[in-house]
Amino acid sequence: MARYIGPKTKIARKFGAAIYGDDKNFERRKNQPPGQHGPNKRRGAKKSEYAIQLAEKQKAKYTYGILERQFANLYDKATRTKGVTGEVLLQLCESRLDNVVYRLGFAKTRAAARQLVSHRHITVNGEIVNIPSYLLKAGDVVAVREKSKSLEVVAGALASKANYDWLQFNDEKKEGTFVSAPERIQIPEDIKEQLIVELYNK
Repeated sequence: MARYIGPKTKIARKFGAAIYGDDKNFERRKNQPPGQHGPNKRRGAKKSEYAIQLAEKQKAKYTYGILERQFANLYDKATRTKGVTGEVLLQLCESRLDNVVYRLGFAKTRAAARQLVSHRHITVNGEIVNIPSYLLKAGDVVAVREKSKSLEVVAGALASKANYDWLQFNDEKKEGTFVSAPERIQIPEDIKEQLIVELYNK
């Protein structure tokens, strides 16, 4: 399956959450599932335990823009890492370069952040890295290339950036330091990671 590039509001309505950020269309129709017939008896039927767990995994994948095999590899890595598997999984998702570029405010969406990385506008510790799935380590410095600092998309995104405790941002140099992987309580995404763990353990 290729990365989803279709209507984002449709996916947000499917999960009943604005997983792609602010969305006026979602707010207007958030209580109505996608589809031309809207809510009906079949859509409103009670979901099985498996369906609930699968939906939570899909929600996490769409939120972070990760493909099935990539997500499975991250889960495998999480199971081999010390700590609570579900929390470690989310920490790994947050440690991806495209996500950190988004969190630092260099891009307004994760998709835009992924494009910045792929188009070689981002450096890690002074070296160009064009792999969105690159996992950062504590102390890594992420910055916009000198030639790319004047990009309108970067300037526009920085104007509305948020602050996160696990990232330090230097506004003058347009760079940020990945201090450490965030604790679960610091991750703002509404994802029930335990359901994902239960799904993979079936």
